Amino acid sequence: MKKTFQGRVITPGTCRAEALVSHGGFNTLASYQTPMLLGDKAVKCSDQNNPDLYQKSMLGKALCLPETIGSTTGGMALYTVCATGKQPACMLFSKHIDSLAAAGAILAAYWTDAKMPVIDRLGEEFLSAVKDGMTVEVKENGVVEIE
Repeated sequence: MKKTFQGRVITPGTCRAEALVSHGGFNTLASYQTPMLLGDKAVKCSDQNNPDLYQKSMLGKALCLPETIGSTTGGMALYTVCATGKQPACMLFSKHIDSLAAAGAILAAYWTDAKMPVIDRLGEEFLSAVKDGMTVEVKENGVVEIE
C-alpha cells in the first residue's frame, strides 16, 4: 500500500530508489569523510555516532532523515559528494532543511551533473512510516510516495 507525503522542493527532480533511514541527525561531514578521503566505492556511512546508518552504503539510496547536523563544512561535503558521483539518489527531510545542507544541494544541482532531488518538510509521520528497503518515489512537485 502506498503512502503519500507532500514536501517542499529544494532541488527539483524525480527518482525511484531504495530507502535508507536515519532517525537521528545526519552529520554530513562525518558520514562522508571516509568515502571522500579513502575512495570507498560503496560510499558506506562513516559516522560512528549514527547507529541507523553506520557502515551502510548510501550510494544511490533515498536518504530519509530528520535534519542534518554538524560542522559548517556540511554543505561543501554534500557538494563534493555530488561532484564526485557519490551522492544518494535523493535526500528527504522530515523537518526544515538547514541553510548549509540547502546551499550544498543547490550548488550541486547547478554546478555538477549530479541528479539529486532534495525535499524537506515531509513531516514526522513520513519518518515514522518509511523503513529501510522500502521503495521511495519522488515526484517533480515535492510529492513522495513510499511502498
